[in-house]
Amino acid sequence: MRSHPPTLLKLAERCLRDEIRLERGARVLVAVSGGPDSMALLDALAALQAPLHFAIVAHGVDHGLRAAAAGELDLAEAQAKKIGVPFARTKVDVEPGGDLQARARKARHAALDAARKRARADFVATAHHMDDRAETVLMRILRGAGASGLAVLPPRDERLIRPLIRARRADVLLHLERHDVPFARDPSNEEVRFLRTRVRREVLPLLESLDPSIVAHLSALADDLAPAREEAAGLYRIPRAARVALAALASGKRPRATVLLPGGLVVRREKKKA
Repeated sequence: MRSHPPTLLKLAERCLRDEIRLERGARVLVAVSGGPDSMALLDALAALQAPLHFAIVAHGVDHGLRAAAAGELDLAEAQAKKIGVPFARTKVDVEPGGDLQARARKARHAALDAARKRARADFVATAHHMDDRAETVLMRILRGAGASGLAVLPPRDERLIRPLIRARRADVLLHLERHDVPFARDPSNEEVRFLRTRVRREVLPLLESLDPSIVAHLSALADDLAPAREEAAGLYRIPRAARVALAALASGKRPRATVLLPGGLVVRREKKKA
């Protein structure tokens, strides 16, 4: 265990700066539901926007599945106004039925991306944390996913960023308590008919009894498998050494050079014969 764990603010700051590499002057739309995770995210990003030179707006999505959801978004809106963050909301229609969580997630993502465009924001920030990531890895394993399918919930995924992905759920709850941030609880998150609920309440506690670091291990596994996911999509990260070599090659300072790149690619420069 960490003897002096960093605060949620520090974890989010490191992630934004070192992993997400949020550009100076960026505009971020924060997805807020009124639940503990998203309210902690809203509070943290509101505190970090000035020192890290970015701006935020908040947005909530009502799936129309629970009458209490509107009240939870009212709570989120009141808190956003209290800390000086613009807030808007969208209501979508998700009919009850099979694969409800997946269909609601798809509708939510579409609504958030549309809201991002309307707000002229560069990114959508969601409140996923390390425990969410570990749960998702386990769910993918249970469903038979391959290596690339386990590289879930990266810190930055195109227009989607996850500033809390290096934080534990306990870090989130401690931040809410320390800063007196209000939040609501969604009872549907406790329904055992959903696989995620059973993984959270039954599987992870059992694994943690065998190894208290299992959540960190599963998150590290997702990190390690990220290259496989990117290569499957035809994307290749260039290691720092290769970037330095490419810069030297482009400068023309070395008449002959060979640079090996991911995916078996090779870049060569040869001195032309006179």
